[in-house]
Amino acid sequence: MKQAFIFSFLLCSLLFSQNEAPKPEWSHTLIAGLTFTQVSHTDWVQGGENALAYTFTIDGKSVRDVTLLNWSNSYKIGYGQTRLGSKGLRKTEDKIELESVLTYKMGTHINPYVSATLKSQFDDGFKYNDAAGTKVQTSSRFDPAYLTQAVGVGYQPIAQVKTRLGAGLREVFSGTYGYADDPATATIETSKVEGGLESVTDLSWQFEENILFTSKLEMFAPFNNLDVVIVRSDNMLAAKVSTYISVNLTVQLINDANVLARTQVKQSLAMGLTYTLL
Repeated sequence: MKQAFIFSFLLCSLLFSQNEAPKPEWSHTLIAGLTFTQVSHTDWVQGGENALAYTFTIDGKSVRDVTLLNWSNSYKIGYGQTRLGSKGLRKTEDKIELESVLTYKMGTHINPYVSATLKSQFDDGFKYNDAAGTKVQTSSRFDPAYLTQAVGVGYQPIAQVKTRLGAGLREVFSGTYGYADDPATATIETSKVEGGLESVTDLSWQFEENILFTSKLEMFAPFNNLDVVIVRSDNMLAAKVSTYISVNLTVQLINDANVLARTQVKQSLAMGLTYTLL
């Protein structure tokens, strides 16, 4: 009887192992966020302005990880507006960021890769002069758009840090606002292609169970002028207050002499709803 029980157990274990579903090659994450602020005054003697503000974000990632290859695709989308008093709605957030990185795993810390990134926006952008009551349009839908393609080697010293270095092509598309124009020529170019060196470093550090710091540093140096480095840095400190409520502090830096001689800085602090869809 004992031998029959052991034989039956081993047979069931063998059948279960053969019928067990294989580990999926793709893994997906998708997080949506919404922040909303509204203030209204009626006969309020202390004064103040009516205000309305909202921001909607989507942060997703799809990764295919097999024996020899890792294909990582990320997408970040955000849009927000604010209204203060009678000034009308104004854009506060507008981004489209897509990235795809295919890595060949050689079994070491250093592995070759090919990548492509696209950065642009959904809506028109304006520079406002409230004192004069004027505004100047500085950008529009998908203008400008930046496409970078690169090939090189990646290095991951620890689980929290990934960095890669390669040679790439950076393409700038701008139909109206001159972001792709070469001032040395008489004609106005609507596209520009530059070859150069690309460096991208990603940091993701979980300080506490509910506190996460992420940072991405991107640099591109054209071959014809290696001293002029285009730098972009995106940093976020996210604290999860509860299952659906989080507080996010973001700081973005852009140093691109082709657009502006000074470093562009954008900082935001927001508390709102987050929901994990996948």
